[in-house]
Amino acid sequence: MRCPWPANNEKMIKYHDEEWGVPVHDDQLLFEHLALDGFQAGLSWQTILNKRENFRKAFANFNIAVVAAFDSQKVEELLQDAGIIRNRLKIEAAINNAKRILEVQKEFGSFDQYLWCFTNNRSLHNHFRELSELPASTPLSDTISKDLRKRGFKFVGSTIVYAFMQAIGMMNDHLTSCFRYKELLESIN
Repeated sequence: MRCPWPANNEKMIKYHDEEWGVPVHDDQLLFEHLALDGFQAGLSWQTILNKRENFRKAFANFNIAVVAAFDSQKVEELLQDAGIIRNRLKIEAAINNAKRILEVQKEFGSFDQYLWCFTNNRSLHNHFRELSELPASTPLSDTISKDLRKRGFKFVGSTIVYAFMQAIGMMNDHLTSCFRYKELLESIN
């Protein structure tokens, strides 16, 4: 059994089975998840997942230093790219957030070290039986969101941050009946 949210969509099933909830410690992949969760605001994850390869191409495979150097001409070019979400605020937020990650890397050594200090470098495991039990945000996502905003990050409200935490494995929010819940619990601890 798996969580019901992927339904019968092959990309969603693959994402659920192979990525969602798996701890991520690579700064470039963390940036990709943060950017994509920002682009998802107001949209479905399936929409983002369907455009993921286009996003990777448009955003230099989420190379942090390259994206941080994007200028206004690049923003205009991205606004013409039908393969991604053409929202100026979200595009500019992704570029801004790449710049902020570079600052965090200087201060903490890596974006990974900064993020995972909020959970003492451990994944947290919830014990939800129904999708309706999953929160949109938590006090921890509130704390991380507030700190990110203080550092100048954009599109990092508590709901976006919680989705990001789930995606990068800070939270194991697979339902307890899902085969991935137990696999992740055993692999992490």
